[in-house]
Amino acid sequence: MIKDEGKSVPDNKSKQATYHVRLPGFITDEEIRLGDAIKRTSSYFRIKPCGGCERRGVALNRWLAFTPRRQK
Repeated sequence: MIKDEGKSVPDNKSKQATYHVRLPGFITDEEIRLGDAIKRTSSYFRIKPCGGCERRGVALNRWLAFTPRRQK
């Protein structure tokens, strides 16, 4: 947080936590992040990546991860 004339302003440079979503075991046994999942899907449909795709993928990877189900 940065103080600005007596007001608290969120610091844009602070890191945001990655959200983790558990998937059923039959879907995947490894962690995959959202940017990588979109990259695989668009590659499968032969959509050519643009200049901003890499930056967007990195940002999405930081935001959300799909994790496998916990082992009992």
